[in-house]
Amino acid sequence: MIKIGILGDIGSGKSHVGRCFGYPVFNADKEVIKLYKNDLKVFKKLLKSLPKFIYSFPINKKEITKAILSNNSNLKKIIKIVHKEVRKKMNAFLRKNKNKKIIILDIPLLLENKINNKKDILVFVESKKSDILKRLKKRNNFNDKLYRKFKDIQLPLSYKKKKSKFIIKNDFTNKSVKKSIKSILKQII
Repeated sequence: MIKIGILGDIGSGKSHVGRCFGYPVFNADKEVIKLYKNDLKVFKKLLKSLPKFIYSFPINKKEITKAILSNNSNLKKIIKIVHKEVRKKMNAFLRKNKNKKIIILDIPLLLENKINNKKDILVFVESKKSDILKRLKKRNNFNDKLYRKFKDIQLPLSYKKKKSKFIIKNDFTNKSVKKSIKSILKQII
């Protein structure tokens, strides 16, 4: 099985690019949303760890946001609880798809959490900063302070780009992305 890890800035279109490959995608952000919605065990751990902020199940994203923005240690507490569960979900995904030729890992903190291994193929999604900010501001739940907190825990984009075997320039048109993906797949298969 070939594992392709998608790297890039917040809002650069990593999830879209991942889906365009046409292979099974593990999307960590979607798994986090499911955990907040459905996992009572995660709720109880967060409630115990952050009793001033987390008090309703399913977990309300506003509660998480408030906790993160109130102080830096809260984000670390959330990450410690949530990432452990996301990793379990990823391992289940890998087992389920072990016979697939290629799988895609759409995990925002792939390198930061040392989830990838040396054989994985890393693809960096590059987008113009102005396009990214325009797209992020259109999101109905966009919060600039939260955005900066998440940027602070990520490795520099220059490092991620350097670590990547391929770069896809995402101008947010399907045509350019699909052309790049076709070229990448030709080289790795």
